[in-house]
Amino acid sequence: MTKKNSVPKVLYNHNGIEVEIEEKDILKYEVAEELGVLDKALENGWKTLSAKETGKIGGLISRRKREKQNKCKS
Repeated sequence: MTKKNSVPKVLYNHNGIEVEIEEKDILKYEVAEELGVLDKALENGWKTLSAKETGKIGGLISRRKREKQNKCKS
């Protein structure tokens, strides 16, 4: 049995608790922690966040990616 395109996993430490996440989700966890909604998401699942909360997370992720791209172009 062969593995299909395994996704790289990393450990994210939140309040002394290590959570195994995909590399691409690091920024999402960082932003959610800054906004104070990561505990809620980890305890009850990401689906329990409101549209306002998820929109804020998505908006900040987009902004940071855009800023990073602009910084690299300079």
